[in-house]
Amino acid sequence: MAGYIHQLSDWPRFRWDQEALAGPLAEVRHRQGRLLGRMESLGFVLQKEAELETLTLEVLKSSEIEGEKLDAAQVRSSIARRLGIETAGMVAAERDVEGVVEMMLDATQNYAEPLSEERLFAWHAALFPTGRSGMRKIIVGAWRDDGHGPMRVVSGPVGKEKVHYKAPAAPLLEKEMSAFLAWANDRGSRTDMVLRAALAHLWFVTIHPFDDGNGRIARAVAEWALARSENSPQRFYSMSAQIRHERNDYYNILEKTQKGTLDATPWMEWFLTCLGRAFNGTEVTLGAVLRKARFWEKYARVQVNDRQRDVINRLLDGFTGKLTTTKWATLEKCSHDTALRDIQGLIERGLLRKDPRGGRSTSYSLGVA
Repeated sequence: MAGYIHQLSDWPRFRWDQEALAGPLAEVRHRQGRLLGRMESLGFVLQKEAELETLTLEVLKSSEIEGEKLDAAQVRSSIARRLGIETAGMVAAERDVEGVVEMMLDATQNYAEPLSEERLFAWHAALFPTGRSGMRKIIVGAWRDDGHGPMRVVSGPVGKEKVHYKAPAAPLLEKEMSAFLAWANDRGSRTDMVLRAALAHLWFVTIHPFDDGNGRIARAVAEWALARSENSPQRFYSMSAQIRHERNDYYNILEKTQKGTLDATPWMEWFLTCLGRAFNGTEVTLGAVLRKARFWEKYARVQVNDRQRDVINRLLDGFTGKLTTTKWATLEKCSHDTALRDIQGLIERGLLRKDPRGGRSTSYSLGVA
């Protein structure tokens, strides 16, 4: 009797209950459309800020799922540079951070390009620029060879490991991945692309073709498919952030599915509901961006100059410390008198207010957003 789905005689002929998925899929598609429409109404600059926040979260949380914590400032700076976004506090990123960012941006920005063996090898090499996973030397940019034993997913201390999953043997990988890539790139399929994203994630991580990094690459593959489902490179929600929040459920449904039959309905149902909850998370992830949008919508008829708009945006982004006339002049490289005129103009129009007196310098805060 087969222990895993890839050992079944009809592998990889996945099936699912279309009727059971119709409702959740329609709800996800509706919310997906509403979110994209809402983001389009923000305008170009705020759209780019929203994309920066989302991609930063996606990269951070996909790594956290595997127990790896990246430096958030480095991730944000790396993404901003690649998207051509000027942002405060830019820092240099280490090679491992740059690699994860390269993979995720290639998956999403180049969603129209097909998946290929060469592309997946490049993603893998980007994830492991030193050729090591921690202290362990691994095969990079190529399928695993099982030289150190079969590929297994385990937990627990050494000597008392619990085996959750055992992947197909290395000699089968060429055939397995050829079948997967042919399916993934099939533009003639009538299956909805969101369902294909769910199945691509499951199928890839079941093959487990690399020595390490399979989970992160599986999620990048899913992001590639989700971008195709929207026909857009812009990302405004983070599936990985939601999976990180539901990490135990994620691993449980994967294990149950990989030890079950080729009926992928339960996995797809979980994927769709998780995706729906990821949409909910946009309110938190993009809180500052949406707050900024609401603020400028309220004051859309108010004329402001470039200096005033820049400082207001800094306050909306979470300005550190108190805003004073001196700080304004320093930030905008203008005279004290010009700074004071800018501030007074914003106070008169309600965009700024003078703080209650406290200390030696007068300070200012945002008006009511």
